[in-house]
Amino acid sequence: MKHLSVAALSVLHAVARGTAHGFDIIDATGLPGGTVYPALSRLERDGLVSSNWEPVEAARAEGRPPRRNYLVTRFGVKTLNDALERIHAMKPIRRAVTAPARTRQ
Repeated sequence: MKHLSVAALSVLHAVARGTAHGFDIIDATGLPGGTVYPALSRLERDGLVSSNWEPVEAARAEGRPPRRNYLVTRFGVKTLNDALERIHAMKPIRRAVTAPARTRQ
């Protein structure tokens, strides 16, 4: 089972919800591009998302460069749901067990 960082989990969740390309994923997650794009690369490398480039003609018609669109894979959905189950299984801490404060000498 693949364990994901919180950032990667957020990116995967955004893609699974239908957010398809980089700038929209940045907006959906609130994460910086320097976090989102490397996470997308790792998620694709690990088979959790796939990507394709939109047709150049479509991008030119809108006066912008082509966008890379991401889709979650079946393995990505399973990994996402497993991770969300683990997170939901954690309970809030009402009273933490803490270590006594250290005094400096």
